Amino acid sequence: MLRYIKWAILIVIAVVLASMALANREMVTLNLLPAEMVEFFGFLQPFAFSVQLPLFLVVALGVVLGLVIGYIIEYLREYHHRAEAARKKAEVKRLERELKRTQAERDKDKDEVLALLDQAS
Repeated sequence: MLRYIKWAILIVIAVVLASMALANREMVTLNLLPAEMVEFFGFLQPFAFSVQLPLFLVVALGVVLGLVIGYIIEYLREYHHRAEAARKKAEVKRLERELKRTQAERDKDKDEVLALLDQAS
């Protein structure tokens, strides 16, 4: 049932995006720098780049670029937490190995059956 709901939501999103793309097919010009700035500062002429794209593509690229930048910033922000979790995981493994070693030393003089019962509990 949930699979059908997921597909229905995806189809609705696809229809909305397709209708937005069809409604906004007009070409727009994107300039890297304003023309007045390029005229005022002559040395910026090599950076006077412009391209014509459909409006829906500009909007979609803006959304995707915003998501990518947000994911990168979030990844960098959470790095400290992931590193701390990895350190704690390594410490837990080390302590578990040490516990097994000390239990084995404790149980080396015991009867095998009693040692197995201690390990099971």
